Amino acid sequence: MKDTNPSTRRDFIRSAAVITSGTFGLSMMPQLGAAHSLPADERINIIGPRDGFSPQIGTLLSMMTWMRDVILRPVKGMTIEQLDFINDENSNSIGSMLLHLAATERFYQAHTFEGKAWGDWSEKDKTRFEVAMNLGAEARKTIKGNNLDFYLNALEEVRENTIMEFKKRDDEWLFSVDENWPWGPTNNYCKWFHVCEHESNHNGQFKYIKSRLPESK
Repeated sequence: MKDTNPSTRRDFIRSAAVITSGTFGLSMMPQLGAAHSLPADERINIIGPRDGFSPQIGTLLSMMTWMRDVILRPVKGMTIEQLDFINDENSNSIGSMLLHLAATERFYQAHTFEGKAWGDWSEKDKTRFEVAMNLGAEARKTIKGNNLDFYLNALEEVRENTIMEFKKRDDEWLFSVDENWPWGPTNNYCKWFHVCEHESNHNGQFKYIKSRLPESK
């Protein structure tokens, strides 16, 4: 029998729209488990899963690895004098910024792996990284006289710890949300993507300062 009640028809259409929208929404959600079926390709320019890591963590690590390779290209072969070069009274040296990158990654390790609050450093981390984390006048005075290996070793040491800790965690951890993060609700994926993006930012500064070295003019 034909339904002639407009209200009933409206309710049906509304319900169908909700169901359709929900189904569509699910189809647009990232298929977190789908990456399990993808082969892990370890080549530097292949962004994707990595052996020994959950799918999304492996993909994140592949992005971080790619960015680390990119940021180190401009500093390859630099001398101590070049690493210490200050372009002007408000600039940071390339050396201090390399240590700053290690300090930033160590900060996010302490926060996301060890559960420390924002700005909560151990005494050991403070001694080693606080000046580099803040940069500025104090860094200009104290972070100098180190060869390139000094900075590369610091970066490698910190990254090795990140890799070890990533292996212990899964995608559920990566997507878990911190509702109280200073810039607003943020998941661990965003925090660690920021570590990658942060290196990209300083890559531009490395290239700029390198172009201002006395021998480049």
